[in-house]
Amino acid sequence: MLSSIPNMMTLGRIIAIPGIVALFYLNSPLGQWLACGLFTIAALTDFLDGYLARAWSQQSAFGRFLDPVADKLLVAATILLLAGFGQISGSTLLPAVVILCREIVVSGLREFLAGVATGIPVTKLSKWKTALQMVAIGFLIVGQNGPEFIPTRVIGEWCLWIAAIITLCTGYDYLRSGLKRIDQIDSDDTQP
Repeated sequence: MLSSIPNMMTLGRIIAIPGIVALFYLNSPLGQWLACGLFTIAALTDFLDGYLARAWSQQSAFGRFLDPVADKLLVAATILLLAGFGQISGSTLLPAVVILCREIVVSGLREFLAGVATGIPVTKLSKWKTALQMVAIGFLIVGQNGPEFIPTRVIGEWCLWIAAIITLCTGYDYLRSGLKRIDQIDSDDTQP
């Protein structure tokens, strides 16, 4: 179960969260850069673990369960930290809320469908959405402490807004697909 390297990398994303939290509490430019570095490493494992699992034929039910959980925990925890420490505020909270709500809806839908032995495949657009979210969050962690010639906060905010728009599209697709499957299950249950 946990013996495969991809599963350990996925678990590492969850383990990184307390470290990111602690670095936010340093409340200094160094703390923000270190938090960004740890977040970036964790985000990179998101892309690497699935690739390695397929390449090394180490795909497992545990990995399929843990990977989306780790992603959602990492993104949600960091977005909440950004909001709590005032690194996102005002209208930038709106895309953050959209992203968090979509993750909850899709997680609930996947949990239900898993209970009836069906699933929803991850789309390429959803993978791009995740990548853009990770980039946005990395820039937002650094915030105003980026190099003067790079508007890190503005880049992060724009990326977060674009990710939220894509989030709405992918969330709608997942919901539509999931509801079709639920309707199919309901109609199968009512037929004699």
